[in-house]
Amino acid sequence: MVHRGGYRLRAGGCVNVELRHAKIVAVIDRVGSISKAAVELKLPQSSLTAQLRRIEKAVGGDLFIRSRSGVVATSLGERLIPMLVELVQQADMVIAEAAAFSSDVFRFGHAEWTPPSLRSALQDALPVGEVQTETLNPAAAVEAVRRGVLNAAMVPSMALIAPAEVPELALARTIIVREPVWLAVPWGHPLSGYETVDTADLADLTWVRFTRDHWFHPIERHVFAKLDGRADPDVLHYVDGHHEAMSWVRDAGAAALTTPTGATRDICLVPITGTESTEILLVRRGDALSRDTLRSLVKTIRLYYCEYARTIPRYWCWIIEHPENFTELRRFLPTAVA
Repeated sequence: MVHRGGYRLRAGGCVNVELRHAKIVAVIDRVGSISKAAVELKLPQSSLTAQLRRIEKAVGGDLFIRSRSGVVATSLGERLIPMLVELVQQADMVIAEAAAFSSDVFRFGHAEWTPPSLRSALQDALPVGEVQTETLNPAAAVEAVRRGVLNAAMVPSMALIAPAEVPELALARTIIVREPVWLAVPWGHPLSGYETVDTADLADLTWVRFTRDHWFHPIERHVFAKLDGRADPDVLHYVDGHHEAMSWVRDAGAAALTTPTGATRDICLVPITGTESTEILLVRRGDALSRDTLRSLVKTIRLYYCEYARTIPRYWCWIIEHPENFTELRRFLPTAVA
């Protein structure tokens, strides 16, 4: 049956499972953890746990086995979770189809954090009535684009270190920029005065690192693998975002790896020689954007990136001095080097 808030499935003759409950189950199943699902759904963990108990009561049994390492589906969950996930996907398709008839709203996703000024730049440049932005993890952004919930998204790719994720292969992709990986240390640190460092300089540092399910973790692992005998360096704390990492660098004196645009101005950035760059990709469904809209979108994002890079003097000078590494940005660089 259909109720105001969405679909309701009768269970046990008296208890209802609603679409919002199906979304809760789908998110928990995807991230594999109640605590991570609570963060993504912006709910207190206690509230999410209580809602999951009500859902499991409604369907007549546990859907997940809980443990310290996360959750796995029970035998009942293995049967019901795919149905609930499909229900969510069908609802998303309805939303996407409805949105396709409205050219007034452009929905744009961005990984980790979205500056308000980026939304303003898109709003000024695109021929739409309203730009709506959403911050979500790269995998969720790619999936939202694939389903048509987002018109486009900007996500990091590990293509230079590991094969691209399979879901990306069904989407059209444009490289916005190739962004290097640098060292972040506190001002006054012995390495803060270096023009560049190499992996040998990193061996004896104490680190703040990213959690294993964060998109940046493979980059760290790749860099640390180059340390002679120190593939497992001393770690002070694990973080789930670049700005949190920078606060630990500043306040605890730790070192961190970061992309330059992931840093904050109160820490010191030092280039690392010999590390690959990450790719920042614009992903969209091939038939979702007109040629003019795509051209305007790509130009706006690249120009915005350059304007943001200008606020990081050392990084902007690096871009100017190494234009061969930033071919996508050439038209926005000073004429003398472009």
